[in-house]
Amino acid sequence: MSAFVVDWLNLLIRWAHMIVGIGWIGTSFYFIGLDLSLKKREAMKEGVYGTAWEVHGGGFYHVEKYLVAPPALPSDLIWFKWEAYLTWVTGFLLLIVQYYWNANTYLIDKSILPMLPSQAIVISMLSLIGGWVIYDQLCKSIIGRYTPLLAVCLFVLIVGAAYMFTHVYSGRGALIHVGAFIGTIMAVNVFGVIIPNQKKIVASLLKHEKPDPRLGAIGKQRSVHNNYLTLPVLLMMVSNHYPMLTSHPQSWILVAFVLLLGGSIRHFLNRHEAHDPFRKFAWTIPAAAVAFGVLLVMTAPRPVEIDPSLQVSDADVLTLTAKHCAMCHATKPTHDGFDAAPKGVVLTSTDQLAAHKTQIMAQAVNGTAMPLGNEHGMTEDDRKRLGAWLQSH
Repeated sequence: MSAFVVDWLNLLIRWAHMIVGIGWIGTSFYFIGLDLSLKKREAMKEGVYGTAWEVHGGGFYHVEKYLVAPPALPSDLIWFKWEAYLTWVTGFLLLIVQYYWNANTYLIDKSILPMLPSQAIVISMLSLIGGWVIYDQLCKSIIGRYTPLLAVCLFVLIVGAAYMFTHVYSGRGALIHVGAFIGTIMAVNVFGVIIPNQKKIVASLLKHEKPDPRLGAIGKQRSVHNNYLTLPVLLMMVSNHYPMLTSHPQSWILVAFVLLLGGSIRHFLNRHEAHDPFRKFAWTIPAAAVAFGVLLVMTAPRPVEIDPSLQVSDADVLTLTAKHCAMCHATKPTHDGFDAAPKGVVLTSTDQLAAHKTQIMAQAVNGTAMPLGNEHGMTEDDRKRLGAWLQSH
């Protein structure tokens, strides 16, 4: 399939993924915020847990929440589920088009683990399924009754998955799989737990039976998990634009601090919306600050040490870039995955190399983000020679 067609598929699926993802995240944030803003008021209806008054778009809204369900349900009950389903479906399609279709370029790095595209894809699918199974069993076990312990176990599960991915895939492939790993847990929470439990509650009401309150409690637990995982998963999904993350030699540790940072921020916002006394969640600010500080220190530029006496001729550097760069970064790329040079960057002459010196140093000398997948085995010595030439120009 031509790179032009693949690019359009990628763009359309990415666009759809953003649209439905915004819808899902928006409803998650809204309902958690709504839950936390409910108040008990005088003369509430029987079975009502709390109410909230809201203003938006020139109108006023009065919202009531029942802990299980009201005595009767209207026929036009609104279900919030397709945003979650379609976010996962479009995300997986994007994984196919971007990473499975171009596995040798975006998913596999032979210097990390030599394997066939089919092997990389099978590992990907099994890891997503396995992640959900382990998470689900943790929630159903006795551990699931203790929120702090369950949070620690989920943290260890995600960081452990990140460690595995970074020792199997390329930098980009690893972090995008951390995002897919978390996103799959979140989506199956909706598809496999939250919505089925809600349907059982509705079915009980239609039979004039008292619904099992555990069903609502379990659904609430999974919904809260999704809320706290949202900020970390969003960062993982955009990580492939930032070599400081994807090419870091300990990127799995970065994932750990992203989880701490995102979770702390989310907890701060949730407790603030609940109007809790600040002293009860003040710890989130230093926790987030420490996590962010560690991320800054770990990702700070560390230039590769290059012997100042190393001399590289123009002919030598062009031979090097012809092998590792020009297959993509040319007026007419020879790489199957590109019809035009990525971002319009052409690297077939010394003038062009000098013009893009800063980007090349960051991504191919001080970092290993380029070349993609390191298909032709660019060595550390190659990077130092390229850096030596760039520093002299």
